Amino acid sequence: METLAGKHAVVTGASRGIGLAIARALQAQGARVTLMARDAAALEAAAAGLGGASGWQAIDVADAAGVAAAFERAGRVDILVNNAGQAASAPFMKTDEALWQRMLEVNLSGAYHCIQAALPAMLDAGWGRIVNVASTAGLTGYRYVAAYCAAKHGLVGLTRALALELAAKGVTVNAVCPGYTETDIVQEAVANIVRKTGRSEEQARAELAAGNPQGRLVRPEEVAHAVAMLCLPAAAAMNGQSIAVAGGEVM
Repeated sequence: METLAGKHAVVTGASRGIGLAIARALQAQGARVTLMARDAAALEAAAAGLGGASGWQAIDVADAAGVAAAFERAGRVDILVNNAGQAASAPFMKTDEALWQRMLEVNLSGAYHCIQAALPAMLDAGWGRIVNVASTAGLTGYRYVAAYCAAKHGLVGLTRALALELAAKGVTVNAVCPGYTETDIVQEAVANIVRKTGRSEEQARAELAAGNPQGRLVRPEEVAHAVAMLCLPAAAAMNGQSIAVAGGEVM
């Protein structure tokens, strides 16, 4: 049964991986989906793969003016999924200001810009869903990713504060926090481990999967399922939550 029929969803970071899986899950529930990401060619291909029910806008979520213009073109938004993100690793004393600012701009300020653009229409309608794709790094600490952890903790904090502010206005705000997931970001982490330690790719993947009590990497579709659930009308009482999709790694 289509339960999001008539709703318009925007998903950022939607050209591949978790974002594309989320777009697919929301479309399966009947929503019209607009994909947003930086790579126009990848977006066009992703939208074509979803069929005629989806559109796309190329944006950099760190660019406030560009975000505002893209949302203006996209039209009224009922569901916003802030999935765009980047991860960069470095020991803290080798984390320069440029890396620090980039992690904050993409992983935290990007969500702020998109919410600023989408929220007015939700408030006018008295209904909306905002889901921030954070990370287990927003719930705990990890070595060598201080900037990423700080940004994702900030995103969880933003989720909780905004959920309370909007609780009586028909708009819910939640976060989904994946563990290590089969995405390009994890592939980059694997390559980084191989390069720096000399381990094989199989050993590097096993090291990342070991943090999950299920002994595996999470699949994008599993994250998408959690996001879609939070967007349903029946999830109206789910508000201010940060749901770990990580096989029990974080409880």
